Amino acid sequence: MTTVSETRPERSDIRRTVRAPAPRSSARRLQRLLGEHPLGLILSTPYAAFVVAVFLVPFGFGVWMAFHDFFFTAPGVQVPHPYVGLGNFRQVLGDRAVHQAFGNLVTFLVINVPLTVVLALLLATGLNAVARWKVFLRVSYYVPYVTASVATLAVWIFMFKGSGLLASRSLVMPLIAVYVTWKNLGFYVLLYLAALQNVPAELHEAAEMDGAGRWARFRAVTLPGVRPVTSLVVLLTIITTGQIFTEPYLLTGGGPNGASMTPALLMYQKGIQQGQPDIAAAIGMLLVLGVMVLSLISRRLTEGKH
Repeated sequence: MTTVSETRPERSDIRRTVRAPAPRSSARRLQRLLGEHPLGLILSTPYAAFVVAVFLVPFGFGVWMAFHDFFFTAPGVQVPHPYVGLGNFRQVLGDRAVHQAFGNLVTFLVINVPLTVVLALLLATGLNAVARWKVFLRVSYYVPYVTASVATLAVWIFMFKGSGLLASRSLVMPLIAVYVTWKNLGFYVLLYLAALQNVPAELHEAAEMDGAGRWARFRAVTLPGVRPVTSLVVLLTIITTGQIFTEPYLLTGGGPNGASMTPALLMYQKGIQQGQPDIAAAIGMLLVLGVMVLSLISRRLTEGKH
């Protein structure tokens, strides 16, 4: 006769059976490597290769040039490019033209960023409340953004060159900032329109029932609702400011007397026209560093990050 204790398996055997790890298949390893959706990784590979080839490799080469005595030579000619450390940066920081170019950029930034945010938000709020001609007005504001800069600049040169405003040292950079604001405004208006349409209408109705006026509702409901987009708009305008080249180059060539010179335009003059690519690379590194610092500050201010 068999007893219960003889037929019942030992607890240690049960633990060993339950805890025995299942063999990990090669398919699961591949899934861990590629993620849950490997098709997305495959489809993004060409763009990742494009970013590496067009942006990261030239940027890395620019960093290398900034710390070496580099100059252009004829194809096939091999010459040494000795390491100079911070020598190029010391030369750049002692150049008055560099100081003036970065000062002009600050002037542009102070005008362009607030003007872009305020006008884009106000126009988007107005367009969001319009019942008729909404599509026509959106397209009207967006057309300058998709129009070639050369074409729109030709109109501005025609309007302002005869009046002498483009030859004024005190007005030329603010005028360029106003032009860039006008040209890019349609893009930022569309960003704000998309954000405004995602603000719940119940919040406006609740604020109105509490007796809040139009301005109070705008301040208490609209502004917090579009805060992420405001952070994005400020960030994009800062990046656009760092890249400003076409407008001063075509409008004034950096004049008069460097009043509209920008770091990007100065890099072109130093690197291409004057044959000093190492100095141009050092200016570029300072510009990238400045844009990064301003971007981090803007995110902390607009998103409330501490």
